[in-house]
Amino acid sequence: MTTQSTLQSVPALGTRPASCSNPSRAETRERLAKASYDLLVIGGGILGISTAWHAAQSGLRVALVDAGDFAGATSSASSKLLHGGLRYLQTGAVKLVAENHFERRAVSRQVAPHLANPLRFYLPVYRGGPHGAAKLGAGVLAYSALSAFGDGVGHLLSPAKAARDVPELRTDNLKAVAVYGDDQMNDARMALMTVRAAADSGAVVLNHAEVTGLRFTRGRVTGAELRDRLSGDEFGVDARLVLNATGPWVDHLRRMEDPNAAPSVRLSKGAHLILKRTSPWKAALATPIDKYRITFALPWEDMLLLGTTDEEFEGDPADVAVTEKDTAQILDEAAFSLRDQQLDRDLITYSFAGLRVLPGGPGGTSKAKRETVVSEGRGGMLSVAGGKWTTFRHIGRTVMRKLQELPGHPLGDDFEPVASLPRKLPLPGVANPRAVAHRLLVDHPAPGPRMAADTARHLATHYGSLAFDIARLANDDPRLARRVHPDAPEIWAQVVWARDHEWAETADDVLRRRTTLTIRGLATDEVRAGVQELLDEK
Repeated sequence: MTTQSTLQSVPALGTRPASCSNPSRAETRERLAKASYDLLVIGGGILGISTAWHAAQSGLRVALVDAGDFAGATSSASSKLLHGGLRYLQTGAVKLVAENHFERRAVSRQVAPHLANPLRFYLPVYRGGPHGAAKLGAGVLAYSALSAFGDGVGHLLSPAKAARDVPELRTDNLKAVAVYGDDQMNDARMALMTVRAAADSGAVVLNHAEVTGLRFTRGRVTGAELRDRLSGDEFGVDARLVLNATGPWVDHLRRMEDPNAAPSVRLSKGAHLILKRTSPWKAALATPIDKYRITFALPWEDMLLLGTTDEEFEGDPADVAVTEKDTAQILDEAAFSLRDQQLDRDLITYSFAGLRVLPGGPGGTSKAKRETVVSEGRGGMLSVAGGKWTTFRHIGRTVMRKLQELPGHPLGDDFEPVASLPRKLPLPGVANPRAVAHRLLVDHPAPGPRMAADTARHLATHYGSLAFDIARLANDDPRLARRVHPDAPEIWAQVVWARDHEWAETADDVLRRRTTLTIRGLATDEVRAGVQELLDEK
């Protein structure tokens, strides 16, 4: 299907007024090069973003750079879950599950209710499976208790009732279904809102800026040399302390500091598939594959998300991709609990893979804990990697405490201790998404176009109250109220918003991370050309 917008009909807009937009890349490069910062965070995944946010809240002068886009790698390649970690219960990690639940509830209820939504999970128990019904029933009851029963009481459900909510559930040899609750999100949107929170708190941020070398003063790392990968401009940043938060590339940067640095982490690849749904889903499936692994089938963004794999990865992180072997494994494992018609390869619209950063050591990656690894290098650069999306705020606070406690206090003492920061500071746009969607539908200026219901819901659950600013763009210029593609809820005003307020520089930045067009399989050549045309007007 062709889009409604040809290159001739793509809205032609100039740049937004400076007071309403982010600084230009040239202005940001100049700010980075001319100032001296307390903390330079290298790496714009959620770990680096969260640390920059908390550091800026503390009153530190913070700079954040990334060689690609914010959340451009693993942080936008997760299973999209905020969860307590049901599988950790079988290892006795009760305290860890309780802590994860606390963070999950804080994010989904106070910090970002506009970006997270509750999701009911069905855990099918088949004859001959790795776990029995009694064990899983007790497990989900304990799991819900550790969440203070905030998502209901974990219990067992009959196969017939479960099949009404998930019509594609395979019921052959299905004995029972265990039920529990967790939360879901769009990870790229959550990361971008956290970048905005960091910038609103004073951090200077720049994506597509590659570190080409480190700066040293008397043997100490005191900054970095960078190259703008879009313009080719080279510049440098001075900082009292440098934090290496480059995820799978953490050891690459450590070797810039010390060529003899030993490996500190190992990598595990997780692949996912996104498919069109053949029927409505009212719950997600979490199907045990063996004693330790679960495969997910998650309704997400009006699609179905399947995964994930878990295998050791030893190549270049830039080369991680979904292989035919990954695709076959995901579909085969999903077939334990899904009917064949939902697993037709023609339904696949997108696939993606990310790399988990795990502590070094023996043992299989599926059993490894998702711990945060922190180390200090010979030149004083602090490196941090690992952790889970669910605990991204906790990780940011933990890193800040370590920075405060470093010998010699390289950051000084003239900033707010992390312990005194607000515990549940909301992300920008915080609002009730249902109320926002309602307002978008009823508060339209005559003779402005009435917003479609799916677009209103999409804006409300991806921007919160900031959706009203996007609606104003569409009301001011009706061309921006058009859909980018007729089969997706996104409108052209979102592209302008991404360009002027969310640091989008390339078509992929917009289509893969600031909207859902790529994952829906709708990033056609025509759409890409129209998006790039708008981006080039900045």
